[in-house]
Amino acid sequence: MISIRMSKGLRVLGFGAVSLIAVATAAFAADLSKEAATAGQHAGMAASATDLKTVESHLHMTINCLVGPKGKGFDANVANPCKDMGNGAMTDNTNPADKKLLKQALAKAQAGATSSDLAKAKADATAAQTLLDKVM
Repeated sequence: MISIRMSKGLRVLGFGAVSLIAVATAAFAADLSKEAATAGQHAGMAASATDLKTVESHLHMTINCLVGPKGKGFDANVANPCKDMGNGAMTDNTNPADKKLLKQALAKAQAGATSSDLAKAKADATAAQTLLDKVM
């Protein structure tokens, strides 16, 4: 009897551990979507801005969401709207199709953030937003 009870206890513990892993994985996956969505929102804000400084600021926030605090191109002098969501959409995402879109969006955001032409910067922001809307 004792061995049966221990066995049942272990099965319950095992099921509980699997359940926790599944819940944690689902929660983490939701954060990936949030990172990409937040990056897209800021690209959209950049696209609708009326001055170059605001476009650049929102595109830097987009970049921060994409690369994360330890990523190349992260700017600690600019807000990170994806703080506490993960390590950056490009780092956290392992889906090859999404990674390709994220890289393209990053390239557009970087181009727009360094442009001295308002119309070009806004066009790059729009392109980044369009790409990010396709992620997940």
